[in-house]
Parts: sequence; C-alpha cells; structure tokens
Amino acid sequence: MKILVTGGAGFIGSAVCRLLVAEAGASVLNIDKLTYAANPASLRAIELSPNYAFLQADIGDRPAIDKALRDFAPDAVLHLAAESHVDRSIDGPMPFIDTNVRGTCALLEAALVYWRALPAESARRFRFHHVSTDEVFGSLGPTGRFSETSPYRPNSPYAASKAASDHFVRAWRETYGLPTLVSNCSNNYGPCQFPEKLIPLAILKALHGEPIPVYGAGDNVRDWLYVEDHARALHTVLMQGAIGEDYNIGGDAERTNLDLVRTICRLLDEMLPHSPHRPHERLVTFVADRPGHDRRYAMDAGKIARDLGWRPRESLDSGLRKTVAWYLENRWWWEPIWSRRYGGERLGDGAGRAAAAGAS
Repeated sequence: MKILVTGGAGFIGSAVCRLLVAEAGASVLNIDKLTYAANPASLRAIELSPNYAFLQADIGDRPAIDKALRDFAPDAVLHLAAESHVDRSIDGPMPFIDTNVRGTCALLEAALVYWRALPAESARRFRFHHVSTDEVFGSLGPTGRFSETSPYRPNSPYAASKAASDHFVRAWRETYGLPTLVSNCSNNYGPCQFPEKLIPLAILKALHGEPIPVYGAGDNVRDWLYVEDHARALHTVLMQGAIGEDYNIGGDAERTNLDLVRTICRLLDEMLPHSPHRPHERLVTFVADRPGHDRRYAMDAGKIARDLGWRPRESLDSGLRKTVAWYLENRWWWEPIWSRRYGGERLGDGAGRAAAAGAS
C-alpha cells in the first residue's frame, strides 16, 4: 500500500512513518514543512529505506501537493500535519488557523481532485484519514468520558482550529463524497516528543536540576496514550475503519498532572541513583495556571476496540518507564533542541497578547 503522510517529521507522524515502513511494509511519502517541532532525526531508522521518501512542502502549497499526489499516486492520505501546542496557540493563534484550517482545506481540495481522476477501483479503495484531538470536545467534569458523539466545545485557539478542520473534513465527505475518516486521540507521550510538552519537559528540567513547572494546583486530569500505540491505532483505522466514521483513541490512563510529574521524578530517582538532583520531586514548582486550562479529558475508546479490535499495549506506568529510559539513552536527539531551539522557557501565559491588546 502507498500512503502519503503529512507531518511525518513530527512527534506522532514520525512514529507512524516508522511503523508503516518498518513493520507494515507500506510505501510512504512523508510531506512535512519542517517547522520548529519537526525533527528529521526522528526518522533516522527508516530514512534509507527504499519504500520511504521525504518531500519538504507546506500542505497549503497546492502546486506542490498536486504534483506529489500525481507522482506518488497514493492509495491513502494520512493527515497529521498541524500546529499542536496549546500554549503556543495562546501566544499566537494565527499559525494554527493557517495550518490547521486553511492548510487542511487546501489538502482536502487537492485530494478531491486526485480522487476524482482515479480509475473506479482505485477510487473505491482510496481513503483520507484526518487525525485530530480530544481537545475539540472541551472540558469534562469529574466523571464521564468523551464519545464519538460528544458535542464540540473547544476552549483554546488550538482546539478551535482542530475542531474547524474536523468539520471541514466532514463537509468534504458529505458535500463532495470524498471518502474520509476522522480519529480523535488523547494526550500522546513517548520517544521523540518536542520538549515543550509536559512529559519531556519534566524529564529534561529534572535532568538539568531546574524547577519543573506544574500549572495551577496540578489537579488537571489527562488521559495518556503511548505514541506507538497511537501509531498502531491509526494504521488500524486507515486499513479497517468504515468510511464516514469517527474513532476515539485513548489509553485508558487518567492521571493528574501533579501525579504524573511525581511518577517521572520517582523513575528518575531509580534510574539515576547518583544524580545530584535526587530526590527529583523537590524540583516541582507550581506556576500560574494556563488561561482557559481544561479541567479534565478522558476518552471512551470502546468503539475502536469493538469494531476494529485495537487496544493499547502499554499501561501508563510501562509507557512512562520506556519514555524516561529513552530520553536518558538518546541525548543525541534532544540536546541540540534544548541547547539551540527550545530550552524549557514558559509559553502560553497570555502576557504577550495582553500587552499587545493594551497597546492597540
């Protein structure tokens, strides 16, 4: 099978590419703009494979995407390219609208033109799989889980941009007949995650003996999904999912942010018995909460389990142990990022936009 993957140099996208090429035997064309969070080093294991190719391009660049579709002739498009960090969307929402909304619409248009020109049997088999997030559903109270029929109530610019893209994917299916699928996932973690996100940030802050920031009281709850489990789920949905269906993908692993960080600290204490920063939990520092911080997310992944037979292989405890070990063993991957591109500074406190609003 030939699969065009967008955003394949990102965190989730690179895990998907590694799975498709190394395990599933697919031919992959990875299209990525190579923005700040992309890292070609995450693809080192497959970059020389004969069934892997890379194209640096923006999904909003119609001539480039049209040519890629014609030349590669994929059986499916797996769309992961997105701006994805809530904190950055608070500081500057426009790139999220440009990539997540306008870029997705441009990609849908290109895919529609390509699909309509396919021979009948190839058109019947074609799939456009759009990868989204649980954040489109907003915030939960202390009980309940998001299902595929939960109403959309996005609370951050990032979530709103992903909600809009979900709706456009549905509109292209209902209006033009493009064979689409949508999946919404819970918080991902694992190897090769850009260190602005909570888990790698906590690990790297602790390794450097720096304060580990925890927003508010640390009682916000997330459902965590190991990235390699997510990659397998995406492959399953792409190959077996029913056209027009939505699938929630979750790890059934809820944890408060504070409990999560404390677990990471205990793992580091165990794995680094001679660290001068032990016990690492003393580095935990409570900071001002993020504006509009959703209280709780939890995913009901019963549909994908019942219909497609997918379930996560990793528990949160086993996945966290693997993740911490990976960052300890792969300094070559994260040290250039930490020293040159992002060193753990605070994002998304709203101060920059408040100052800009006051000056206008």
